[in-house]
Amino acid sequence: MAAIYDTLVRSDSTSGGFVPQLAKTLSNNSDFTSYTVTLADGLTFSDGSPLDAEAVKWSIDRFVAGKGDVSQTWLNIVDRIETPDATTVEFILERPWSQFPALLSLGPGMIVARSSGGEAGSVSGTGDGAFTPIGAGPFTLAKFAPHEELVLAARTDYQGGKPSLDTLRFVPTSGAQSQYESLKSGQIDMTYILRDEAVIKQALDDGYSGYLSPTGQNGIGTINNREGKPGADVRIRQAIASGVDPAAVNTRANDGLGTASSELVPRTSRWYNNTAGIPFDPAKAKALLDQAKSDGYDGKLRYLTTSEPSQQATALTVQASLNAIGFDVTIDYATDVTDLVRRVYRDHDFDMTRGGAPVGEEAPYLNVYNSMASDSKNNPSGFADPEMDALITAVQTASTDDAVREAISRVQEYANVTVPYVIWGPASVLTAWDGNIHGVVRTITDIMFFGDAWMSPA
Repeated sequence: MAAIYDTLVRSDSTSGGFVPQLAKTLSNNSDFTSYTVTLADGLTFSDGSPLDAEAVKWSIDRFVAGKGDVSQTWLNIVDRIETPDATTVEFILERPWSQFPALLSLGPGMIVARSSGGEAGSVSGTGDGAFTPIGAGPFTLAKFAPHEELVLAARTDYQGGKPSLDTLRFVPTSGAQSQYESLKSGQIDMTYILRDEAVIKQALDDGYSGYLSPTGQNGIGTINNREGKPGADVRIRQAIASGVDPAAVNTRANDGLGTASSELVPRTSRWYNNTAGIPFDPAKAKALLDQAKSDGYDGKLRYLTTSEPSQQATALTVQASLNAIGFDVTIDYATDVTDLVRRVYRDHDFDMTRGGAPVGEEAPYLNVYNSMASDSKNNPSGFADPEMDALITAVQTASTDDAVREAISRVQEYANVTVPYVIWGPASVLTAWDGNIHGVVRTITDIMFFGDAWMSPA
């Protein structure tokens, strides 16, 4: 989508801040309650229609109305958008947020042309009504065959100049090992390897270039907190957190190659502040479980998973660990990832499952909010606590990096008591490419830009 639409701004790995991408300039006031984006004169979408301030406002309003990802965060922080002239867009916030440009680097910042048609809820055009993906990025849609390929063609009139690559082709893959084998065999030039430490190690050992992103909370135990579920009792959540050793999960699911940790952010993160998570303590876990049983709990717990090897290994580890202290855990297999997502996020048909809620280095508030806030649509556990909501807001409004670290520490301390979910450790994500690939630029959440990418002879 970034190749088609571009983003207004992007994160900059050198400074740790945000810089213009599609926009010409980005600025803010002294207390981070107002941000201004200016556009270049004569900027156009790929169909030649003008990309001006009103087009930006229309696109963002459409995205938020369609409840795209991070739209709830947008509604909670943005008071209004003003367009004083054709090339100026002002974002007036409800409260300070020094990392607000993160939203302009994600879905809201991918500007869709009004001429695209349809009032779909996402920038990819899913929803009712006809939709043509028309953006201002360096590429346009040439072919889309679901489950087969997505082919993009270079724009000759792109504002940054015609891309060196004439074509981008995206293809679906069936897991980390097959992705890596396709990369080694030359079938693909670049791939995104998610949460498979063994394959990531193999790629790095073999000398592949790429971007390694260790993301906190990508190995978590999501516990259904809703009424009628075992996890509605905080003692059950505390027992699960104390009763499963993150080191055991790492050994079984990651061949011991990952990091075992119950901390909200990993030690490698710029936001780490030496605040401990919940320690492994099976005796405490058994005592908590016994208390719940004395009040009528039968000990039964249903763990939802897929048959993917690392997910299954995690499920078996959790089952053995919790059964050893008196739980009665059964494993419930979803037919595939789509079925699991439906049962967790829509139907809430689970007691526990493995999930991910990475705390992004660029804007940690986003995923802390998404995974724990009472009004977050991306909170699969149903956890809701006004005190936690206030602590999460403090992460957002912190004005310095040290203040952000301190605010995250307060969230960690309260999470150790309330246990919205359990944390088993960070997980690595590797975007790997052949040595003849150059000029790829990364932004937030491992979105890659290809406008300046080029290939040397193999």
